[in-house]
Amino acid sequence: MTSGTTPETEQKTCAPLVVLAGPTAVGKGTVSAYIRDHYPEVWLSVSATTRSPRPGEVDGKHYHFITDERFEAMVSAGEFLEHAVVHGRASYGTPREPVLRAAAEGKLPLLEIDLQGARQVREQMPEAYFVFLAPPSWDELVRRLVGRGTETEAERTVRLDTARRELAARSEFDTTIINDDVQRAAEELVQLMQQHICVP
Repeated sequence: MTSGTTPETEQKTCAPLVVLAGPTAVGKGTVSAYIRDHYPEVWLSVSATTRSPRPGEVDGKHYHFITDERFEAMVSAGEFLEHAVVHGRASYGTPREPVLRAAAEGKLPLLEIDLQGARQVREQMPEAYFVFLAPPSWDELVRRLVGRGTETEAERTVRLDTARRELAARSEFDTTIINDDVQRAAEELVQLMQQHICVP
């Protein structure tokens, strides 16, 4: 499979934000982190979560760490663009208001979320531009997942089964970027954002 952008559906001309999704272990977080460090014009959405901070994580930068009660109240009030319980444990969600404010201020909003979240955003904001981040190959995706060393063998099996289903959703997206090189993939994503996001 060659790297580069592959249009999957009809091109959109003007979007309020870009949504980046893809299978587990494809490198969404790594690409997003590169963009955060090198492209200050891009506004990266910060998700809310009910899980505890991991070492080195900063509230408001990596996540908004909130209680289960606060999360449920936000769900009831319709304050999330998308939300889900991940791996049967903690809840995660994308607060709506900061995203809309960033778009109104002329920034380039980027949501880095999972497939389930991307589908929820499509229901609420079909005018958004959806980018699928894909691995160079299935073998490379397996290598990355195993190389992380953060899951048990049973957890890896579950994640790989999920990844197969997630890869099958590629056709739902406007564009595919192959993550064969983090810098190149990040640059390509920023170019797409500049082309498709409407700046007031």
